Amino acid sequence: MLERIRYEGAYPTRERAEEVTGAVLTALGRQLTGDERVEFAACLPGEAARIFAGQIPDCQPLTGWGFVKDLAARTGATPATVRWDTGAVLTVVGDLAGPGLLDRILTQLPPGYGLLFGRAELTPTV
Repeated sequence: MLERIRYEGAYPTRERAEEVTGAVLTALGRQLTGDERVEFAACLPGEAARIFAGQIPDCQPLTGWGFVKDLAARTGATPATVRWDTGAVLTVVGDLAGPGLLDRILTQLPPGYGLLFGRAELTPTV
């Protein structure tokens, strides 16, 4: 998983990929609840699952953009860098979860996460 994230994010070292993965999975662990949370953790390798599952979910989930801004504030990185990092990590872990579970996760989360997981996010017209 880390090598795929390193490749997707074009990170120079495995350590950088590991750092980014930990930050993104920590933040995602504060967003997911219920059965999707348990199933998602089961899809992850051991240490990644522990990082993700070790978080207490927030009472009010963030939108996709709020997720990026919050992670940027917590890490001291720019929103553009965090958006890149988030996309690299969530695209890979979304593949591990599979399309069915990922659909359920995206249904649970507020708007804006589809793009972070590398999916088009369509908005219905009125």
